[in-house]
Amino acid sequence: MATGAADAVEMRGALMRLRRETGLAVAFGGLVEPGRAQVRISELNGTTTAALSALAVSSGNGLGGKAVALVRPCAVSDYSSSRRISHEYDVAVAAEGLRSVLAVPVVVRRRVRGVLYGALRSAQPLGDRTLSAAVEAARDVEQSLAVRDEVDGLLAAARGLCGHDHPGAPGGSVRHTGAQGAQGAEGMVWERLREAHGALRALAPRVVDPALRAELLAVCETLAASPGSARSAGSERPPGSAGPAGQVRLTPRELDVLTCVAVGATNAAAGERLGLRAETVKAYLRSAMRKLGAHTRLEAVVAARRAGLLP
Repeated sequence: MATGAADAVEMRGALMRLRRETGLAVAFGGLVEPGRAQVRISELNGTTTAALSALAVSSGNGLGGKAVALVRPCAVSDYSSSRRISHEYDVAVAAEGLRSVLAVPVVVRRRVRGVLYGALRSAQPLGDRTLSAAVEAARDVEQSLAVRDEVDGLLAAARGLCGHDHPGAPGGSVRHTGAQGAQGAEGMVWERLREAHGALRALAPRVVDPALRAELLAVCETLAASPGSARSAGSERPPGSAGPAGQVRLTPRELDVLTCVAVGATNAAAGERLGLRAETVKAYLRSAMRKLGAHTRLEAVVAARRAGLLP
């Protein structure tokens, strides 16, 4: 699923929840168009006309534009007669029969990424409960966009490491004349690779889009099998693991926990990163150690690397 389509799905879900929780007659919204300082209304819920569809809202104009400019929620009890906003979009709003309207900006890392609206067809104040629900809906969209941004950044970095920016790759970019310098640079690159692998595995359960989650996990597998890794180099396998025909199988959560342990996380830190209790992390780690034939955390990490489960 393309990024824009996935973002639209997140907005659509938030609008549906907003109407269900508040009883608002209409909810609609959209995201900032790339390279343009305007929000394009793309998602409609409860509307009876197409008047608002594809409407481009500029910063500072109308209620939504005011919310974008001020970077805070705004509301009016009677849109057409309000003196607190400009009226560039009155025709579209009137065609849909909207009177009382609220607008909440969707803000990610201090940058407005979209606007979420809720409205009634009668002129009456929108209570605190409705406004709070709209803010929560916008926060849900913000979290989804932030996760997707993080995933996109990590995927881009991981693909670079999978290509020519890691040690062991043909034509790799690590070039040093001194043995110590080469070893040091190689160690730094592998550390970056392992950190990227750990971050991607930790993010995977939070990704709603199944296609993106599958891509993310596929990149994790590629990182684990990168040239120069134990599996690629054909290293000796640890006790408790088998050859390619009977390779050790860890569950996704066992591998998530082991990935955190590999970068030095304690059980508590791994639990916080993965949304698990420390006791649950400990149980997953014990299970992974048993399958790998390891007696300590370090042995488990080494065994997983030799089995090609970790980079």
